[in-house]
Amino acid sequence: MIQWIRRSGAARNALVLWLAACAPVLLKATSAGGRDLWVLLAGFPLLAGAAAVGRTRPLAGLAVAVGLSLGLSVELFTSSFWAALALWGYLAGRWTAAARPALWFFAAVAVVDALAARLTGAGVWAWFTALTTLLFNVVLPWLLGRYRRQYEHLVRAGWELADRMEREQRAVADRARLRERSRIAGDMHDSLGHDLALIALRAAALQVDPELSDRHRAAAAELREAAAAATGQLRDIIGVLRTGDDPAPTAPADEDVGALVDRARAAGLAVELEDGGADRPGGPGLPPMADRAVYRVVQEALTNAAKHAPGAAVRVRLVRDPAAGEITVSVANSPRPADSGPPELASGGNGLVGLDERVRLAGGVLAHGPSPDGGFEVSARLPLAPGVALVAERAAAPSSTSARELARARQRVRRRLVESITVPLAVAAGLAVLWGGFHFYTQYHSVLDRTTYDRLELGEPRADVESRMPPYTMDGAPDGVAAPPPGWDCAYYGVRRYDGRSAYRLCFVDGRLVGKDVVTSR
Repeated sequence: MIQWIRRSGAARNALVLWLAACAPVLLKATSAGGRDLWVLLAGFPLLAGAAAVGRTRPLAGLAVAVGLSLGLSVELFTSSFWAALALWGYLAGRWTAAARPALWFFAAVAVVDALAARLTGAGVWAWFTALTTLLFNVVLPWLLGRYRRQYEHLVRAGWELADRMEREQRAVADRARLRERSRIAGDMHDSLGHDLALIALRAAALQVDPELSDRHRAAAAELREAAAAATGQLRDIIGVLRTGDDPAPTAPADEDVGALVDRARAAGLAVELEDGGADRPGGPGLPPMADRAVYRVVQEALTNAAKHAPGAAVRVRLVRDPAAGEITVSVANSPRPADSGPPELASGGNGLVGLDERVRLAGGVLAHGPSPDGGFEVSARLPLAPGVALVAERAAAPSSTSARELARARQRVRRRLVESITVPLAVAAGLAVLWGGFHFYTQYHSVLDRTTYDRLELGEPRADVESRMPPYTMDGAPDGVAAPPPGWDCAYYGVRRYDGRSAYRLCFVDGRLVGKDVVTSR
């Protein structure tokens, strides 16, 4: 079934291609006659065959279009087959993997057309017209098809690369979340282990208290042993959860935000703490998970400010909102001063990923990004009551790595596509200016003086005649002028400057002037 659909789709595309190429041929065939009519009629089956094999042999279809065009005019440009030339030129670039066969084909067309112009006596200007037609009507569509093919390949490769980078980025983010969970487990070990140690200590004191009965001292001993066993089990479990690359803590487990800010200020960071006193974490009503999350938000934000914006002022704000049942912590740094020296190398952003995981597990919401003044701000909202999760505000989803890579790939391809089009156009424009200037120059210096023409006598040697002629001849006879008798070698000179309708015709046989007349286009 799938193969049938593919075959039917290919047949439909070939039919559409054939109809598009034959539409101008049909319009021209209604008014043509003679040899041109036979060429046009032959075009219908030939273009049908080219459309049938065009997907696998696009250069063969292009060769058919070029051959039919040359059959009508050595100048290659015809109103009948211009659509066929453009279509198969585009398809040759779109469906041909290598560029070299097409380049060899274009060179062969130029050589064949030069020979045809020479054999038919059409002259150099007809060949120039054929080159211009080849450039604009065939090569330019071929370039469009070629870069369309490259664009698709680049986009496909970009998607594959971006997808791989996306998977790697997700893996890194997952590892960062696991490390943060391990740190949370460490914090739990530090706090719960401390509390269990105190319970065991107090149970030991009760165990030796002489005022208690033997039954109560035995219960205290069991409590001490249970606390010790729970401490050991907690240590074993946390040891399993910890990752090998977790650094050892460098600050006390019970350090609050105020002490953290003081240490950062003592290290040289220009940081201010607002609403610190009674609103600091550790006060009544703040769950332990939220307390450590607030601490970690401030710690990570201060670390990032010191790394990426050295010398910038930092403001830490802690605001409780009992009515909303939440605490808001924000750390904002101003733009980095210009004279502060280069910042440290950018990190992979895993700290914020882990911080987001910690805040989420505490029931809060984390936000971070550039501030309006050009700095950077990290803020978090956390619940004041345990077991409560705040609802995150839905923000616009940031573009993924794959989307950014795809956008950059498209931009690069568009730029190369524009270059590939403008370069041939510039070459064609330069060629047109060169040939145009040469045309006007030769037309100006190919005008024969009437007096000199009247003094020419039949039978004069060709060398004597040419010694009195202008340095250039016209590029062939004017349009519609009958051909000279067989064996006559004729040269044409202008009657007036830039007038291609009339010419002096001088014909030679065996090195002698045998005919002279004035011919005019019909």
